[in-house]
Amino acid sequence: MPDPPGPPNPPAGQVAWLADPARLPDLSSAQAATVAAFFAGLPPGHADRLAQTYPDVVGNLDGAPLELRYAANRRQSPHWNDRQPLALDLRGDGRIVEVLGDLRQATAVTVLVPGVDDTLHNFDTGHGGVLRRAPAWQGRQLYERMRADQPDAPVAVIVWLGYDPPEGVRRAAIRQERAEDGARALTRFVDGLVVDRPELAITVVGHSYGSTVLGIAAPDLTEQVTDLVAIGSPGMSVDRAADLHTSARIWAGTAPTDWTRQLPGIRIFGAGHGRRPTEPAFGALPLPCDNVDGHDGYFAPNSAALLALASIGADPVRDPR
Repeated sequence: MPDPPGPPNPPAGQVAWLADPARLPDLSSAQAATVAAFFAGLPPGHADRLAQTYPDVVGNLDGAPLELRYAANRRQSPHWNDRQPLALDLRGDGRIVEVLGDLRQATAVTVLVPGVDDTLHNFDTGHGGVLRRAPAWQGRQLYERMRADQPDAPVAVIVWLGYDPPEGVRRAAIRQERAEDGARALTRFVDGLVVDRPELAITVVGHSYGSTVLGIAAPDLTEQVTDLVAIGSPGMSVDRAADLHTSARIWAGTAPTDWTRQLPGIRIFGAGHGRRPTEPAFGALPLPCDNVDGHDGYFAPNSAALLALASIGADPVRDPR
């Protein structure tokens, strides 16, 4: 049975937005800088009206003002009233992007890209009810570790479930169509983070299938992305780090008992994700994972991987090895 499709196109709320008598522009595929310019040019109070009238549009526009997006997404669902949702789509498996920390003041941001079976509905609880699989929990562990290690560092963590991961390790998981869609969305999202923020340094961490998303996005990501990290990776869609065509440092680590170690590092007839990035021939910097337990243990408190991720993310120019 094929995997169910993700949320349908057009984007949520887009039909009503385009029918507005004010003749609002179609920003659904616009560059983040174009979106930012649109909101900067609105008369006083007009942006707030748009967020109230079309929260599902404004809350998901990369490049729109940060606080406006938070407010729009909280308006969509009371579950997020005390949190910082930078994107929210309630359809299907859903989409959610959550910010931990003060993104406006941060100069170093780490973006986490989750993998297979993660949805809006298990974002807080983990698929199968296993908390350490929960993207929200993983993001909190990393943010708290960064704050504990460097209390004065201006950092933020973003958990980016802005795409529709495959459901289970089935056909969609061994192919790259979902990752390609995710890579396009990730690139637009990161572009939105750096609009008028030339000082911002970004680390992007891909877990499991999220690392495949990361590999496909790598050539198109802004040069303000200083580090790309693959953990528990089935492959990044290429056979060598050099083929990612990025100036960012490439890191890779896999737990001794991670099941992805058993996957064949190949890509043939559209199946597979290429050489595993932990293989020496790939050419990635090694991320320590010696005490990590299984495929979902990378964010456990005091794991070697968590400590290394916190070091890379809080101070991108420092080598944590």
